[in-house]
Amino acid sequence: MHASRGTQKRSAGLGLALLSAFAFGGSGVAAKPLIEAGLDPLHVVWLRVAGAALIMLPVAWRHRNLVRERPALLAGFGLFAVAGVQACYFAAISRIPVGVALLVEYLAPALVLGWVRFVQRRPVTRAAALGVVLAVGGLACVVEVWAGLSFDALGLLLALGAACCQVGYFVLSDHGGQEAKGRDGRESKGGDAGSVEPPPPLGVIAYGLIVGALVLTVVARPWGMDWSLLGGTAGMNGTGVPAWVLLGWIVLIATVLAYGTGVVSVRMLSPQVAGVVACLEAVIATVLAWVLLGEHLSAPQLIGGFVVLTGAFIAQSSAPKPPSGPVAAGAGAAAAAAESELSAGRASH
Repeated sequence: MHASRGTQKRSAGLGLALLSAFAFGGSGVAAKPLIEAGLDPLHVVWLRVAGAALIMLPVAWRHRNLVRERPALLAGFGLFAVAGVQACYFAAISRIPVGVALLVEYLAPALVLGWVRFVQRRPVTRAAALGVVLAVGGLACVVEVWAGLSFDALGLLLALGAACCQVGYFVLSDHGGQEAKGRDGRESKGGDAGSVEPPPPLGVIAYGLIVGALVLTVVARPWGMDWSLLGGTAGMNGTGVPAWVLLGWIVLIATVLAYGTGVVSVRMLSPQVAGVVACLEAVIATVLAWVLLGEHLSAPQLIGGFVVLTGAFIAQSSAPKPPSGPVAAGAGAAAAAAESELSAGRASH
């Protein structure tokens, strides 16, 4: 009976992870026409996050106790997994192809493993190190280093910034673990006084979006935006598409649905497994950009992209778990990282 339930839970988690990868993968394809139509990348990010936060307000009210119980988690999720990733990513795709921006972000496994090895001073497996080498080598093909970096250098730096921020997505998504844990690190049972209940994922998302919207309001200053552009059309590979349709897709599908299914899938699977499935996001985004935006990648870039994803797959599958035992409390993303399984690979766009 327990094995059957476990299989059903895993299957449901994989389905949600795939849905999340598809939803996230379409965000850049929908956002780039809006940016090319005249909207500033930061304004598009603000519209996306603020719109999603507005939709999630009822959920935030239902879980209002999180503000008192998990303020550091909510602040970290809003700053890094929402505002940081999306601002850097949308700014990057305004300068470089969507597929290239996403593939650059798949350096995240290397960043996580570097943190594990040099900050936490814990060993990493040879397979994980091989994955990092493959990811970096594949990235060199994607950006065509032999041509002196054929893409905009600032765009590549912005994509790398998104990679640095998106590491926090899985780490913070898995904050608290899949089950309540006792203070001694063991799984708690029943009403054990030492247990720590994991925060509800939808509540974390709702407040993460609210925090992200507040931060982006200060940074993007939307009162200076040309709102009339939302009533016009945006060109998608020669075809005019209503701007409000693209914005609706970004808010409802690529944000609310994507974050919701993504965080729930992490809880049902694990950061490592969900991260491996999330590698499909780069494939989906590249194919959609090819078909809908006419962004073609060369053969070496496609080969390099495959190598990047292979390296990310190996690195995530081989990522070590944190040591068992008492976990010291901390602040912000560092505390969440210490209490979570280490993983990377989600470009939470």
